[in-house]
Amino acid sequence: MARMTLSQKAGQVLMPFYAGLNHELQAATIERLHLAGSMVMGDNVPRTAGGLVDVRRMTAATGRLGAASRSGGRTWPGLIGVDQEGGVVSRLGAALTQWPTPMSYGAAGSVPLATEAGKGLAAELAALGFTVDFAPAADVTIGPADPTIGARSMSADPRAAGNLSIGFSRGMLAAGVLSSIKHFPGHGSVTVDSHKDLPVQTATVAQLKARDWKPFRAAVAAGTPMIMTGHIAVPALEPGVPASLSKPSYAALRSMGFKGVAVTDALNMGAVNARYPRGSAAPAALAAGADLLLMPADVNAAHTAIVNAVAAGKLPLPRLDEAVRRVVTMMIWRGRTASAKTHARAGSAEDVSAKVSARAVTVIAGPCRGPLVPGRLRLAGGTAGDRAHFAAAARDAGITLGAGPLVTLIGYRGAPAGGDIAVALDAPWPLAGSSAPTKVALYGRTPGAFKALLAVLAGKAAAPGKLPAAVGPYRQGSGCR
Repeated sequence: MARMTLSQKAGQVLMPFYAGLNHELQAATIERLHLAGSMVMGDNVPRTAGGLVDVRRMTAATGRLGAASRSGGRTWPGLIGVDQEGGVVSRLGAALTQWPTPMSYGAAGSVPLATEAGKGLAAELAALGFTVDFAPAADVTIGPADPTIGARSMSADPRAAGNLSIGFSRGMLAAGVLSSIKHFPGHGSVTVDSHKDLPVQTATVAQLKARDWKPFRAAVAAGTPMIMTGHIAVPALEPGVPASLSKPSYAALRSMGFKGVAVTDALNMGAVNARYPRGSAAPAALAAGADLLLMPADVNAAHTAIVNAVAAGKLPLPRLDEAVRRVVTMMIWRGRTASAKTHARAGSAEDVSAKVSARAVTVIAGPCRGPLVPGRLRLAGGTAGDRAHFAAAARDAGITLGAGPLVTLIGYRGAPAGGDIAVALDAPWPLAGSSAPTKVALYGRTPGAFKALLAVLAGKAAAPGKLPAAVGPYRQGSGCR
């Protein structure tokens, strides 16, 4: 810290994104601005001719970004990050293990299983050179009125959401990858998507403490190293200001005893970007209490804005120093505790992923015993990929396609379905309005998820999962007994 220039300090609290596959240009930017590291988004992932993640080239890219983060005399490893939750938020697909939605862990109801999954997911990331995964979401969903989190939430029960998130995070940390519990003060109970606009959380502080804040308080007590703040305005704390840029919001988080790194959600999102032009969100977030600034719309402008704010006295230098100290300490700690022994080859956790889905699959209406189809069925809905996975699993289960009961797959944000059997592949909410007499929540569209589904349809396996959130008339905890 004592040897750092102001420019170096400004860089150590910034973690930007970039476009395309020009990893060398991003590395040069990291070196020039002394950045903490880099995010890797879907368009930064090199792929094979068959569309799979090119493991060799991805590892080379993260290695170059990591080397850039050590330039200028820095001895600690940088933050090479990704959003890899499972389900719809998965920047890295096959050949890595494909994971079902996080709601699967709530349906399975097993903290040890969540820990095993977190370790399996993170071990493959570590082998590719990633040091941080911005997961899991500890948000408590309110159901279909929640447009952003949905099946990214592990449960509608605050206690379960906290315990499962902590378990998943501990598995990630055991594999040498930093986790980030998100999105304080809770994104599961607001009805606007912060990627598009600023949600307003109208709950009182007492109501937030009783629901949305419980998982975060539990995570703090468990020693989580990093918590992400969401772009959510809480009038009970500071009207009109996103929590990610609100001093009272950071004070509320710190009042729980949190001493780790507070990271903002991506600053290029709609809830922030239009309201704070020309990099002004960066010094505002730091002044409010943030330590690490994720994905500013323009990292050059953000870096300049931080330097200028300190020079102008708008951002106290001790506050910037505090943020830098926390971020660098976390990076040094991860470097000391991570072990190459936990690295795993791409796809090595497919059995764990399949086990999660087998424990999660939930029949909320229809028979709980015996075959649900008579050895043959017709299939509708879903994507071409979904139907291909289903067909492969059906062949393995000895079920033929083309005649018999109609199974309708409901994809991400899909509409209620008819037919004989409706299967929700993401959040289970559409099952409430589905006319099919048999309703199944699968919470995933991975090969392992379809294998679990076909085993239930063929009567070769039970459906042990329980609804982790209410679905219309079906209460939380519904499922086969």
